[in-house]
Amino acid sequence: MRNLIACVAGIVFAIGLGVSGMTQPSKVIGFLDVTGQWDPSLMFVMGSAIPIYALAWFARRRHVPWLGGSKFPKPRADLDWRLFAGAGLFGIGWGLAGICPGPAVTILGRPTLPAIVFLAAAVGGMLLYRALDRPKPLTNIPSTSR
Repeated sequence: MRNLIACVAGIVFAIGLGVSGMTQPSKVIGFLDVTGQWDPSLMFVMGSAIPIYALAWFARRRHVPWLGGSKFPKPRADLDWRLFAGAGLFGIGWGLAGICPGPAVTILGRPTLPAIVFLAAAVGGMLLYRALDRPKPLTNIPSTSR
């Protein structure tokens, strides 16, 4: 049942991206261009996402998730340079290409060269991260063996 709900949510998300114009890089770049011909229409997309996120945020406070499974993990509170560097690269890539990862996958339904290049770069970045990021050793853990 969880997989069916996830599939339906993904389909609704893809339809929403298409209807809102988020799959059109020119529309996204027009929204980000506040000095030229600014297109405020994507603000309504973000405005409709905020109540949905708020619903999910309050759902975290439940003792048991609505769709079953284990309790939600606590969010991480540590902020480091990698988070800010990644967010900066994400924003720069989004601004240059006008494509976000969700719409990039949706765009593959009608593939264009920029979408394929963007998705290849995103996958390459994830693989590079995995290759370069080494897990930190756990410290200050009490020994269980005596």
